[in-house]
Amino acid sequence: MKILLTGGGSGGHFYPIIAVAEAIHKLVRVEKLIAPELYFMSDLPRDEKLLYDNEIIFKKISAGKIRRYFSLMNFTDLFKTFFGTLKAVVVVYSIYPDVVFGKGGYASFPALLAARIFGIPVVIHESDSVPGKVNLWAGKFAAKVAVSYPEAARYFPADKVACVGNPIRESIKSPATEDARAYFDFVSDLPVILIIGGSQGAELINDTVLGALPSLLQKYQIIHQTGKKQFALAKEMVSVALGEGGSLLARYKVYEYLDDLPLKMAAGAADVVVSRAGSALFEFAAWGKPAIVIPITESNGNHQRENAYNFARKTGATVIEENNLSPNLFESEISRLLADPAKREALGKRAKEFAATDAADKIARELINIAITHEV
Repeated sequence: MKILLTGGGSGGHFYPIIAVAEAIHKLVRVEKLIAPELYFMSDLPRDEKLLYDNEIIFKKISAGKIRRYFSLMNFTDLFKTFFGTLKAVVVVYSIYPDVVFGKGGYASFPALLAARIFGIPVVIHESDSVPGKVNLWAGKFAAKVAVSYPEAARYFPADKVACVGNPIRESIKSPATEDARAYFDFVSDLPVILIIGGSQGAELINDTVLGALPSLLQKYQIIHQTGKKQFALAKEMVSVALGEGGSLLARYKVYEYLDDLPLKMAAGAADVVVSRAGSALFEFAAWGKPAIVIPITESNGNHQRENAYNFARKTGATVIEENNLSPNLFESEISRLLADPAKREALGKRAKEFAATDAADKIARELINIAITHEV
């Protein structure tokens, strides 16, 4: 039994693939099935350790984006996609998987096209309220379509689609229950804010947080993932704003990226989460945390705004539009939430009711069922 996983472009595509791979391995162990060969096809491995830990063989192909604005890179990326597709056809033929799982993103196109050419069954998953271009296309021939938001179902054939939620890795599915604040050397009697701008960070959110920081740290403790590009700048600006040895510095922990352990600890420590409107929203919901969501104004198909408002309708999360975002408004919304423990508890319950923590299991079950049938 062979299963090919494909997707790419961001952590929002890659990490759910890892969650599905974990669920496949768990199902195989529980039901004593023959372990499948797992492959991951994309333009980048993203995290080689996670691939190795989950016994996934990486197959590199080139792939390019089609941007909605004029760019010379649109022209060069066409060639990347063309040659990547040729290679994908060769690689898929050599593997000949029993089923292909596509998570969306430009890097999934070559593998999905090769699967269609060879008549290999395809299952796709869409994390957003508005599907991306590749998934919209693949949904026309996919055997099954899984979606995170019920609002996305209308874009796909009704007899193929199921709303399952978003796959979440086992290591971060639940918050740490002990010593979470001690992990960050935080005191126990001050609220904690967790700020995550997506896997790449978010410049506008980072700038707003840093602008409000001297005031926020008078009352709160902050865990801040800035992304790689702004990590050094954030550390420098904090030192200037608060002073090298300032007493408030102990209340601010800044990270380029939160790996599994610090993220799990941050989930346990946090009273409120601030985030973009990507697939990480489902992680915060699973943690039962009230959220402030700041969607990207101009995202593909306006999907971040759609995600944010759909998520808010179901969980009661606060949405702040980018054009309204300022240090004063940000601090005001944070203070409003943290001043009302009863509201936070109610919002946390709504979030948990919305979260579907078995999405990876459902997708893994479908992939194995199709693979077994195709193999026979």
